[in-house]
Parts: sequence; structure tokens; C-alpha cells
Amino acid sequence: MNVDDREICSVGVLGAGTWGMALARMLAHTGKRVTVWSALKGEVETLSKTNRHPKLPGVVLPEEIQYTLSMEEVCKEKDVLLFAVPSIYVRHTARQAKPFISKGQWIVDVAKGMEADTLMTLSQVIRDELQIPVHLAVLSGPTHAEEVARDLPTTIVAACEDLDVAQRVQRCFSAPFMRVYTNQDVLGIEICGAIKNIIALAAGISDGLGYGDNSKAALITRGLAEMARLGTKMGFSPYTFTGLAGMGDLIVTCTSSHSRNNRAGYLLGKGFSSEEAVREVGMVVEGMNALPGAVYLAKKYNVQMPIVFAVNDVVNHGVKPSEAVNALLRRDLKSEVPKFSF
Repeated sequence: MNVDDREICSVGVLGAGTWGMALARMLAHTGKRVTVWSALKGEVETLSKTNRHPKLPGVVLPEEIQYTLSMEEVCKEKDVLLFAVPSIYVRHTARQAKPFISKGQWIVDVAKGMEADTLMTLSQVIRDELQIPVHLAVLSGPTHAEEVARDLPTTIVAACEDLDVAQRVQRCFSAPFMRVYTNQDVLGIEICGAIKNIIALAAGISDGLGYGDNSKAALITRGLAEMARLGTKMGFSPYTFTGLAGMGDLIVTCTSSHSRNNRAGYLLGKGFSSEEAVREVGMVVEGMNALPGAVYLAKKYNVQMPIVFAVNDVVNHGVKPSEAVNALLRRDLKSEVPKFSF
């Protein structure tokens, strides 16, 4: 496919959650015509009437943004379609959008995770549903919606195997407060986005148990090691895991008060069940959805991921968080780095 170098002027946003709306606001402020789709009538009516999102307090959305319940309207004649629904809804949303998406459409996915039953990354899910050639990129990095919606300085990665596509997406999503880098390691970026949420659950559990900064620093560091071990074994670039979508997103998700995965983990550490923690958070907890895929991949590629398995024991097998921590600490002693000669 030849990359179309025309300026991106119109964007359809599929999903009216906090991340989709933060990006819709930014795109509108940089001169794009933005239409946002939601499957929820009440959500569309509230956004249309108030220009505010209930989970982005104090943020006023541009009046120019249009809202719709019509999948055809949000897709029709748009330069770019932005998939901003939770991971568990990506396939269904792509299926709904398929009749209105033409060959060569530009698509950007900002959801993070893996599909539990197929173990596909979300860009793979979109391609699997559409079954037509499209320009598909992903955006990932340390980007809490609550801060992007307030124009706080932020960096992000636009990833596509076709560098020309990544660079065009880079230009589209750049803003005075938003610096966008490119990367061609799409699947590596997506693996980072899925696994870092699991490590954030572990960091939250540590906080809930009353542990300190030492514990959290160890979880972040060793969690990054697990991500990189899996990713490099799968053939992805090691630089991806020390970059914005790897280490950067891991740090912010494990430490921020905005992180729903960190919050859910904290509740688990306090004794909440998985179901109770999700209800209390009130939003999708992507780390829990990513666990089946992460466990499967670790076994398939014979990669040790003890933190991921410990979180899975707590979330899916009823193991007490304190017992999971004790099991991690009792593991056989080993070197931090592979053997090498000085």
C-alpha cells in the first residue's frame, strides 16, 4: 500500500472513556474535526449537553467535538479511526465497524492488552476482524488520561512496521505538550502494554500489604526483567522494553494514583476479592484480563515470570497475597544477570 501523505483532518474516535476523550480533546485543539462514538445513549447525551466527562473532573471538552451512537457516522469519510475501547470490547467494536471501513483506512489502536481466548494482541484482533488491508498503528507509553486531558507534558510512541505510517501518525498526534516518538516493533510494544498492567497489580498488592518503597522498586525492576525476557524470547527488540512503552509505562502504572491496575492491586492486598476490587475501581482492570495470555506465553516460550504467576495465583486461584509474596521470596537464589566474563 502506498502511504497517503495528505494532512489528517478528520478523526473518528471509537470509545468515550477517559483515554479516548483525552485524545479527542487534544486532537480537536490541534485543528482536527473529531467525532466520538459510544454505544451508550446516556453517555452520548451527557457529553453532548455538558462537554464534560464525569471521570475527568475539571476538564472542559471542546464544543466542536461531535458525539454519535451511529457506527456509520463515526467511520464515514474519516482520515483516521481511533480504537479507544477496553481490550475486551475491541473485537466486537471492530466487527461493528467493519461494514463502514474501506481498504486502506488509517486506524490507530490505543487500547492495551491481549485477547484472553485467542492470545492475540489488539492490533492482531482488529486485522483478524476486518480482513482487509488497512494502515494500522498503535499508540502506547506512560500516558494517564487524567494528565493528558490537562495538557501536562507527555511522551508517547507511535508504532507500525511501516515507518512511513508511524511517522504520519506521529505528526497527527503531536501537540505542544505531547511529544511522539516512533517504533517499528509493534508486537513488542503491545506485549509491554499488556504485561506492565500485571506488574502494576503486583505493585498495588505490595502497597495494600503495607510494604514500602524497597518492595515496589524491586517489583518494578524485576517486573521489567520478566517483560524483557518474554519479549526477547519472542523475537522483539530489547530496546522496546527499556523505552517509553516498556519501562516508561511500567513506572507510571506502578506508581501513579491514576492507575486503576495499581488501585485494584491495593484492594487485593487489603483483602478484597478480585470481583470486589473490580467493582470498587469502577473501570476495566486490564491487568486481570491480560493474565491468561501472559501465563500461556510464559509456558509456551519457557520463560520464568514468577511475579506474573504470583499475581495470577492471587487473582485467579484464591492464594492470599501475603502467601504469594512469601513464595516469591523463598525461590532459589540466583544471579541477577546472565553469566559473562570480565
